[in-house]
Amino acid sequence: MLPRVGKEFVVRMRFNWRPFFEGRTLLLTNTLSGGVILGLGDIVMQSWENFKKPGRVRDWKRTGCMVTVGCSMGPMLHYWYIFLDRAFVGRALKTVGKKVLVDQLVASPFLGMWYFLGMGAMEGHTLSEGMKEFKGKFWEFYRADCCVWPAAQMINFYFLSPQFRVVYINFVTLGWDTYLSYLKHREDSPHTEPVSDSSAVDVQQEALPPSKPLEKKNN
Repeated sequence: MLPRVGKEFVVRMRFNWRPFFEGRTLLLTNTLSGGVILGLGDIVMQSWENFKKPGRVRDWKRTGCMVTVGCSMGPMLHYWYIFLDRAFVGRALKTVGKKVLVDQLVASPFLGMWYFLGMGAMEGHTLSEGMKEFKGKFWEFYRADCCVWPAAQMINFYFLSPQFRVVYINFVTLGWDTYLSYLKHREDSPHTEPVSDSSAVDVQQEALPPSKPLEKKNN
């Protein structure tokens, strides 16, 4: 009885989820999943920052910026994987290796640049400032990228159907997006972090010059 019920549940779920991975809906799924996962990565990172600094205020505006940038990456990944699947047809190891190499040499640097420029623009910085930050952190970003993504993309291109590529990447990137949030907003970043109200008052008091005692009038 239970195996039959479980099988019927799986079949029903399969048909309920299928429309999200077909036709134009697939583009919407890839776009929204990219924004949601990048936002979750920032939430995880800010939770860790709040744990280390109890007085810190959670910056929901920053999370919103991460969601927006993630949504902007979704369509690019959608069409990028369509191009790769058409340019390199098949799942032979040689073909998969070519896909991974092209993805690593072309898509990874471009998406990294897009992330830093997009986040910089959303936070009120100019494109030149965003590019300067990207150049300063590029090699650190790219070394970490090379340690994570070639293996993940081998699984992606060898085992998965094309319609599941972006969603798979978006869910794998939860840990990666947490790292991106850390890399973008750590203490040596030019962007400032929000502080608690009490901390802001303390800073203002430290900035004010000490008050002079009132002089007594001579009789």
